[in-house]
Amino acid sequence: MNKTDIYQKRRIALAKTIRANTGGGVAVIATAPELSRNRDSEFPYRHDSDFFYLSGFEEPGATLVIKVDQNSEETHLFCRPKDPEREIWDGIRLGPEAAPKMLGVDSAHSNVELDTKLSQLLADQDAVYVRLAESAETDRRLRHWMKQVRQQARAGINPPSEFHDVEAMIHEMRLFKDVHEIEIMRRAAAISARAHIRAMQICKPGMREYQLEAELLHEFRNSGSQSVAYNSIVAGGANSCILHYRAGSTELRSGELCLIDAGCELDGYASDITRTFPVNGKFSGPQRALYDITLAAQEAAIAVTKPGNTFMQPHEAALKVLTQGLLDEKLLKLTELGSLDNAIETAAYRRFYMHRTSHWLGMDVHDVGSYREQNNINADAEKPWRILRPGMVITIEPGLYVRPAQDVDEQFWNIGIRIEDDAVINDSGCELISRGAPVKANDIEALMKNQ
Repeated sequence: MNKTDIYQKRRIALAKTIRANTGGGVAVIATAPELSRNRDSEFPYRHDSDFFYLSGFEEPGATLVIKVDQNSEETHLFCRPKDPEREIWDGIRLGPEAAPKMLGVDSAHSNVELDTKLSQLLADQDAVYVRLAESAETDRRLRHWMKQVRQQARAGINPPSEFHDVEAMIHEMRLFKDVHEIEIMRRAAAISARAHIRAMQICKPGMREYQLEAELLHEFRNSGSQSVAYNSIVAGGANSCILHYRAGSTELRSGELCLIDAGCELDGYASDITRTFPVNGKFSGPQRALYDITLAAQEAAIAVTKPGNTFMQPHEAALKVLTQGLLDEKLLKLTELGSLDNAIETAAYRRFYMHRTSHWLGMDVHDVGSYREQNNINADAEKPWRILRPGMVITIEPGLYVRPAQDVDEQFWNIGIRIEDDAVINDSGCELISRGAPVKANDIEALMKNQ
């Protein structure tokens, strides 16, 4: 199956869902706008994930329209027209003339025709599918299109009377990755794993966080990825206890840990890996104790990451190991809490572990899809946690973060540890696609010793 077929298959699947929901309608999905960074300079452009998922088209200024009836669907792409002058400055445009053959859409038009043609496509349609409450601009354009259709009332033309959120439908589709998507994610994870190895091998006391970030970026781009999947976290010493710390100018010191949370984006798909290692290549006793607890928590979570279990079970498994480890190391006091179960029930662990163990991964690093089951019969009851199924991809990332405090043993101060891998749910369990980067403490020390 070529790429054009992949995107066409997705559009057909969305049309089928629309058909089952209302019998038909018109879906409108626009890509992301360009954003200015400063005067006469834009941020590097990145397409909208939902739009790209259905079209495979990366240019700005585009809108995808899918018209669905009982028996068929039509796909219309609105994109930037060819413009030799602008193409000299900004690059070659596909243009509406070439789009149908290249993208497999039924027809393509200049984006300057969007308002006129959309009012025609919406005429006498019962339902319109858009991303509801997405932005003021989206709402404004929708009102404008509806006004244009209503103005044709004397000609016997009726506007849509139902508005549905197309985002929820697309996100349910994106939650389950196909073979094509998983293969890209494997490659992205392999690139990111090599970048983490590169950072470990080059790290030495006296370097700055931004220097390790530069090594990550070099490996990402040199291996063919187009971008980072998110702003890289390179955190030395006390900074490792700041969850979303950006790589700064802090000096990496001997005796401290460095936490790197970084992943590349390849062909529109994210990777997400975290490794924590000693700056001087050797874990201290307290560092090793907390590291081994965190790794054991991750292994416990991996063991229950399989079809039939819920999204929350890996978190619960990791939480039990982490909390027991905190009790064993006297960071939590058994005499005060009474038991492991009570420590978990009262959330006493939260001062040292304050995030969940997993999130969806895909086109977005915190990917889309509901974390709750969608077919709960009892509408008044809380929906149960999502059941894991083959094709879903999650991260598994337990951590421990110990900040200075009077009731905390000083030997543990400023130790922040997180270990994160990317897991593809399969028929028998899960595949860790990011384990190209060493994770065991002994393996990390061996790698850094041979640098």
